Amino acid sequence: MTTESLPTAAEARHLTKVLRHCGLLGPARVGGVTVANAFVKQRSHTRRLRLSYEGDAGNAPEFLILKMGHLDSAGRSAYTNQREVAFYRDIAPSLPVGVVPRCLEVVESTDTTAWHLLLEDLSDSHFFGTEHPLPPSRRQCESIMVAWAKFHAAWWDDPHLGAVVGSWPAADWEQYLHTFVREFAGFNNRYEQVMSPERRALYERLLDQGPRLLTRLHARRNLTLVHGDAHWWNCFLPRDGGGDVRLIDWEGWSINTATTDIVYMMAMLWYPDLRRQLERPLLDLYHATLIAQGVRGYDRQALDDDYRLSVLWLILRPVGQAAFNIPPRVWWPNLERIFLALDDLNCRDLVAGR
Repeated sequence: MTTESLPTAAEARHLTKVLRHCGLLGPARVGGVTVANAFVKQRSHTRRLRLSYEGDAGNAPEFLILKMGHLDSAGRSAYTNQREVAFYRDIAPSLPVGVVPRCLEVVESTDTTAWHLLLEDLSDSHFFGTEHPLPPSRRQCESIMVAWAKFHAAWWDDPHLGAVVGSWPAADWEQYLHTFVREFAGFNNRYEQVMSPERRALYERLLDQGPRLLTRLHARRNLTLVHGDAHWWNCFLPRDGGGDVRLIDWEGWSINTATTDIVYMMAMLWYPDLRRQLERPLLDLYHATLIAQGVRGYDRQALDDDYRLSVLWLILRPVGQAAFNIPPRVWWPNLERIFLALDDLNCRDLVAGR
């Protein structure tokens, strides 16, 4: 347990108000708040708050999760986390119960206030399946794949996409490709030992063929909301072994093909042995779940086609990670694994127009 001073969002009076507003607390009130533990990342600070009550609190929660930015001396955060704030404000309320943690309060960043998210604590009922970078068990992978399919299906070709929620991805990708040219040049100058002439030529062909490949996104069909950082450790698994998987950390969501998420989980993060063993059956399960959730006009071949195209696009990610100063111990294995998947799935053919 830490003894740090509490931000305003964690004060007892404020939490009492929030819990009453959410119907989780009656006449009792929060009497004390301590930080049970904390998790500090580059741009955010997450605290697990332990609450004590004055009066009969019934089933009011003993713990809550408070996520916010790092505060300066004026009590503001340079990082506004606009994407995740928007997700919990505008998107999460429309999702089926149990897809993401319940958010009790969303406060966006302004000139006078810092952003924060107050979330239900699932630590007692859920856990991360493995220690990074070890893969989950096959049964856990299946549960996670079903959870992603349910989330993707909930927003599949939703009429609000691009109009009320998010922006259409083709224009964003076209803009990023111009930025990537500079990132790639810097990467080649600094890390030429991992970029063979053959690989460099593939990137150049991808940049050349990019406008043609982006016609898939210009069609604005069979698109959905994607997480953007869908690794296995952004999935909270139920301790009882059931299917109540919760998806967390929504700082990078966007509109795209659903395979953007599942390619990242398998093609980029798994070595060939495991990927070759589980990739096909997990894709079969994923597609079957999409259909069971009401997705139509998207057959199994379409999933394979999108998967291969997403693998090809994902070779850009390690270069971007390096440009963002993510250490080589992260981006280099990602680079090698995604190229192994690229060759297994014959994705080079896509830039040759075959």
